[in-house]
Order: sequence, then structure tokens, then C-alpha cells
Amino acid sequence: MIVVLSGGVGGARLCAGLVQVLTPEEVLVVVNTGDDFDHWGLRICPDLDTVMYTLSRRVDESQGWGIAGDTWNALTSMGRLGGESWFRLGDHDLATHLKRTAGLAAGRSLSEVTRELFLAHGLAHPVVPVTDAPHRTQVQTDRGLLDFQDYFVRQRGEPPCLGVSFGDGEPPEPSKALAMAMKRDDIEAVLVCPSNPVLSIQPLLAVRGVREWLRARRFPVLAVSPFIGGTAVKGPAARIFSHLGLEPTVTGLCDWYGPLVDGWLVDPQDFGLPVPPGVSLRSHHIRLDTALRRREVAEALLAWLSDIRAGHAPVSFSSSFKG
Repeated sequence: MIVVLSGGVGGARLCAGLVQVLTPEEVLVVVNTGDDFDHWGLRICPDLDTVMYTLSRRVDESQGWGIAGDTWNALTSMGRLGGESWFRLGDHDLATHLKRTAGLAAGRSLSEVTRELFLAHGLAHPVVPVTDAPHRTQVQTDRGLLDFQDYFVRQRGEPPCLGVSFGDGEPPEPSKALAMAMKRDDIEAVLVCPSNPVLSIQPLLAVRGVREWLRARRFPVLAVSPFIGGTAVKGPAARIFSHLGLEPTVTGLCDWYGPLVDGWLVDPQDFGLPVPPGVSLRSHHIRLDTALRRREVAEALLAWLSDIRAGHAPVSFSSSFKG
């Protein structure tokens, strides 16, 4: 089995390529829930929904999220009533949140409700939340500690991001499917999607046991860079890296992830950038703006894994990881 760590838009697009070439039995997609929040009395799970809409080919490709051709009548009416209209919920999109909220109120876990929603969209590949427990990202800024959606949507990510946190309590337990995967001894690899390293992947690593599982790995961890030529393919990742004093390049990614990642798939123009000893680079186009490109990137990653298994592309992962 291959485990995929995904955030929203970039992660969803890579996942769309992977499900073209992997069977449901060969992959487990684990999705960030740090963006989740309650709005209009409904549970909103932006990254899970973006993955779902992208895999089902319902997504609005022009913006990377939401449903293509959706309308905004409820949002407009809410604004006229003096309600909150800063977070854009489309009319068709509302059905997802209503269904999810009702399922959670009936006592089903987020994993169970997510499975129901994906099956209703005709999706067989397993996609699970990283945890079923509350795990809300808060962003440290020069304006204080902000809830994720307040920072990202209401304030458009304008305050400098100085880091993220997840409350003062103990880290939440991983979802059942992820916990079971972490106990398996036949994991072939973990793939890290080109999702925002700070806002999307760090919440996954903050769930109990996940970082430790990767530290003790006996499988390769390969990642796709979210940067091309010093800029983010999509979103504020480059700006956030700059705020944190990191280069928005694969060099900065190595500084951020440390030895958690064995190899990076990078755009050809970034292939010559410096990386620490033991970290491998492979060059390939990494734009995921079409179904064909998504499949090609997925196939490039799987070909790399095949080379690793055959001993043609050794990596330095080991259970003696010290990071």
C-alpha cells in the first residue's frame, strides 16, 4: 500500500493522477482537517471536499475548489439578512455540508461520513481524514493568534504567518484507517503532495504518532515540490516560507521537512538547486493543471518507486532516522 498525505488544491490534483493508475487496494489518501470549521451551523471540511470534487471531476478547475457551475443564491440571501457572507458556500456545495453535519449529529465519525460522501460521488479509492477528532489549525501572526479560516479567507492571508499551532491539549489520535496503516509492515511508500507545507502538511504531522511513524520508517518518503522557480504553483506557500525565513525552493523545503523526506520531484529548472547529502532529486514537470499532466506526474512518482525497489535509485531512509 502507498499512503498519500494531502491538503487541498495541489494535493487533490496529484491524487486525481494517482487514482488513474492505482487501484483502491493500492492506496490510502490521508487528508488534512486543520482547515475544518463550523459555519452557518454546518461542519465545513474544505480539503476533504476539494479532494472529493476533484476526484469526481465536479471541481471548479478555474479556482481549484468548489463545484463547477455552482450558484450563490443562498450566500447572497444570507448577506441580505445581515448574516456572515465572507466564506463562499455555493448552493450545490451546501448539500455536502448539510449531509456531513447530519451524519455527525447522528453519531457517525468523520471517517464514516466521509466514506458515505465519497461513495455517493462514485469514488471507490479510500480517502480518510487524518483524524476524527477536532484538530483546528491556528495561525500565529503579527495580529495575534488567528483561527485558520479567519486568517486564510476573511483576512486573505495578509498578516505575516509566523507559525501554526493546534491548541494546548494533547495531539489527537489518528483516524482508524490511518492508525491501521501505521501498524502495517507492507507500506511501500509515503507520498507527500505539493500542498502548502505549513498550512496543509504540518497539521498532518502534528497528529499523534504520525511524525514518529515517519521517523522510524523502513519505506521511502517521496514528495512533489509545491514550488517552481521560487514561486508557489498555487496559493501562499512561497510568501509564508519567506515570512519564516525559508527559501521558497526545494532547498527551503529540505530545511522545513528535514530528513522526513527522502526524495523530491522538482521542475526541471529547479533540478540543480542544493539539497542536503542523502536527499535525492528527480526532474519532471510538476504542473497539475490537466488530467493528463496529473497522470504523468503520478506515473513519474511510481516509476521512481519502482527504481528504488529495483536498487537503481537508492535512497537513504532507515529506521535509525535521527530527525
